[in-house]
Amino acid sequence: MRYVAPARDSVDPAVFARMPLAGWRDFSELLEGAPWPSIDALNQRWPDGSRQRFVAQTPALLGDGLHYEQRIAECGLIATRENNWHDLLNAMIWLRYPSLKQALNRRQIDEMKQMGPKQRSRAQYAMTHFDEGGVIVALSDPSLLALWDAHDWYGLFWQRRQAWLDGSIQVELFGHALLELALNPGKLLVGKALVFHIDKSADLRSSCAAAVASGQLLHDPLELRPLPLSGLPGWHADSADEAFHRSTPCYQPRRAGRSYPPVFVQSEPEPG
Repeated sequence: MRYVAPARDSVDPAVFARMPLAGWRDFSELLEGAPWPSIDALNQRWPDGSRQRFVAQTPALLGDGLHYEQRIAECGLIATRENNWHDLLNAMIWLRYPSLKQALNRRQIDEMKQMGPKQRSRAQYAMTHFDEGGVIVALSDPSLLALWDAHDWYGLFWQRRQAWLDGSIQVELFGHALLELALNPGKLLVGKALVFHIDKSADLRSSCAAAVASGQLLHDPLELRPLPLSGLPGWHADSADEAFHRSTPCYQPRRAGRSYPPVFVQSEPEPG
């Protein structure tokens, strides 16, 4: 069944105080204000010199004959439905992660040139999955990765709970569809993760954007590890209870034969 986001005036305000939406407090006037933000209000958020602009998705705009990705690449115009949660949240992702969104756009265009308009490659599916439901994860402890790869969710989220609190493992939500699901407090969130090991001086966002732009990642959906985000401390009302981690339906066993790629290692380049 297709998910339908709640009406703006019926969203439970409590969802904005809980992760992942609590991590977007700098956009609170766009999320929590009574009226829908205008396209102009979104564009005012771009830093000076940005090429991209949001533009209302109207029949006249769509009449240009361009694919959504082409319009961004060629004109810098991001078609955005007004009064629409999915597109508003996508706009927020663009504003926070412009380099990564641009990298995905360029890669999508390259794939479209090879595949044509009616077929999609495995790489295109991988990029779409990440764009909609992606999370970026940094970790340094191999024992955490072993629990994750084994789908030992009780071990990862309960027995090693402190690792999620002390920074041993860090998560940045990128997928706008996950934010849309989070508008409903009863939803159990599962992200599709790219996992990095980076040195302490490196920036997780720029490392991910560089790896995607260079074509080192996102060639197949199977690169993405499932991560049940509702298990993270504070991401679900019941995540502080041990019983939740023994019985929640978002903790699925690993499929027979399923394996994951190694963690991507990237550090910041040496200066000069």
